[in-house]
Amino acid sequence: MNERTDDLAAALFSELFMADQLARNRLSKVLPKGMELSHFGVLNHLARVNDERTPAQLAKSFHVTRGAMSNTLSKLEWAGHVHIRPDWDDARRKFVSISPSGRRARDVALAAITPLINEAVEALDAERVRAVVPVLRELRTRFEGEV
Repeated sequence: MNERTDDLAAALFSELFMADQLARNRLSKVLPKGMELSHFGVLNHLARVNDERTPAQLAKSFHVTRGAMSNTLSKLEWAGHVHIRPDWDDARRKFVSISPSGRRARDVALAAITPLINEAVEALDAERVRAVVPVLRELRTRFEGEV
């Protein structure tokens, strides 16, 4: 890389990291009491796939350790937002599904964060956002391929 490319790369990642931090901070503040972004992410994922997942599959989907996912799932189970059951064919594995309470919690959280997200898209202009999403998606898939 040359110096101009290095500067561009540093500027890109500096902006991505700062935007990520600020977005997480703003979204965390409007989530329902006791819900963390990681909780919302798992509930949203389970609601969207509408099927059971193993803790290992969830950890892989979120690029976190199994221990981190286990911690998140324990909190969600304690809150009644997920059901965790044993695999009837392999007692070492478990399956996770979203509960009706989890769906309601996810819907309440989504209703809370949607105005913030919509406001950001409107302020930036939807066409500009549409143009940048494929670039960000490609950047993400490049990093996923390097794992």
